[in-house]
Order: sequence, then C-alpha cells, then structure tokens
Amino acid sequence: MIVITTPTGQIGRQVLDNLLDSAEAIRVIARDPSRLAPRVRERVEVVPGPHNDLGVLTEAFAGADSVFWVLPPDPRAASVEGHCLSFTQPLCEALVSQGVRRVVGVSTLGRGVAENAGQISAALAMDELIEKTGVSYRALEMPGFMENMLRQIEPIRSQGAFFLPMSGDRKLPSCATRDIAAVAAELLLDDSWSGQEGVPVLGPEDLSAHDMAEIMSEVLERPVRFQQVPGDAYKATLMGHGMSEAWAQGMIDMSAEVERGIYDGARSRAPRPTTPTSFRQWCEEVLKPAFSQSP
Repeated sequence: MIVITTPTGQIGRQVLDNLLDSAEAIRVIARDPSRLAPRVRERVEVVPGPHNDLGVLTEAFAGADSVFWVLPPDPRAASVEGHCLSFTQPLCEALVSQGVRRVVGVSTLGRGVAENAGQISAALAMDELIEKTGVSYRALEMPGFMENMLRQIEPIRSQGAFFLPMSGDRKLPSCATRDIAAVAAELLLDDSWSGQEGVPVLGPEDLSAHDMAEIMSEVLERPVRFQQVPGDAYKATLMGHGMSEAWAQGMIDMSAEVERGIYDGARSRAPRPTTPTSFRQWCEEVLKPAFSQSP
C-alpha cells in the first residue's frame, strides 16, 4: 500500500498519475476529494481531511508500506517554522504508530550548509524530524522549480521582465515538477531500498537568470529581461500580494542563502543522472501555452 499526500497538488497529482497503472494498492489523503478526477476516485482509496491531522494520518497510514510526503506551503502562515512543525509532528507520530516502512519526501538542496535560510531551513528541519523516527527515508533534494516562473507571467506579459532578489549572473540548477514526480514514483514502486539518504533532483543544466531571460525571449518570440530587486522591495511586493511578513522574510532569507552558494556542488553529489527536462523544453511545453492564454 502506497499513501499519497497532496494528490491534487502540483507534484502529488503527477506522482499519483505515474502510479495509477501500477499493480500497487494506493490510498490518498485529500482535503477536498471532489477535486480528484473520476478515474482517480475509481482506482484509489480516499481518506478525506487535511494531512496535518493526526487522526487522518493514522487512518491513512494503517497497513501502508510507503508514503509520499509533501509539506504544503502556506504563504499566510504567521511562522515558517511553526507551519513546518504543525505538519511534521503529527506525521512522525503516525509513521511510528502505524509502522510505515518507507517515506519519500519533497525536500530541498542545502543539507549541511544552509543556515537561516527561511523555507529551506524549515524543509531541512522536517527531514531531521522524519529521520529521527527511524523510518527509511529518501529526501528529494530540489533546487527551484521551473514552474515558479509561472508566477511571473503577468510582469513578463505587461513589462517584458521578471524579477528576483538575487544576481542575474549566478548560475543555478532548476527542475521541472514532472521530473520530480517521475523520480518519486520510481522510488515508491521500488521496495528494495532502506536507510536514509538525500536524492538530488537536478535538471540538465545550470542557468543564470539572464540565461533564462534569453531562452524565454526566443521561445515566447518577444523580448524578456531579468531585473534584480532589492530584498526589502521584493518583500514589500510579496506582502502586498497577501503574503505574511514571516513567509515573505523567509523567501528573502532563502534567496540570500542561494546567492551565497548553498546549491554549489550539488551536481558532484548527485548519485544519478540529471533529470531530462531542460528549461527550454519546459518553456516550449508549459510556459508558452500558459503565456498564450488570455490574461
């Protein structure tokens, strides 16, 4: 039995889709089961409710061998650390009480080097709590998602630019969520592994923001530029869109740590080939269709 959290989320939905044709029994935790596609509801067992509820987790984990775990973001949370603990503590209690053997979790790069890194630090604290249960664990170590660029469609359309609080010249890895889902599904279907390890999930290239702007310009057939924004101004913009001060500060702290190099050396540590989706391919297949839709 495999349990999937966030089955309608950006990554969880794709993990579930990769597993539906397998012979494995699948159970999902869904806050709103009505959002599940009919073919999913016909194939899987559904436990309704939020996955930070101990009772929901205990019910879902009964008889389960493996769990796919995602800590969902909450941009309005009063505390990044508090939000992390509110999900991870009941998770760990349910893992132990129900004897779950394996967990595959969405985490981050930065193990052993990130300090005061906002949401990155919270994800690493989550990993530590899960590992203390003794469960076999694979932490999928991700850089930024290519899909994050979808949040910048409006300024790309209206201003021909996207904005971040970091240098435009620093080359960084990124990955597509469909590749994350493929790696997760592979691990969930493999019952041979044990122990606790991080698994870097990296796209095929490191690109700077200026590199990405050039690629987007070519794919979208219109000029796109990158502009660095001071941290204070970027934080104010995030809060102006409804983000809590704590969450916005976490984003600034995270960006500062990435700028300082917490992703450096990730490729040398990766035990597996890079994932296949290039940023150009993602732009052609995901960004361009989204951009072409009416605002």
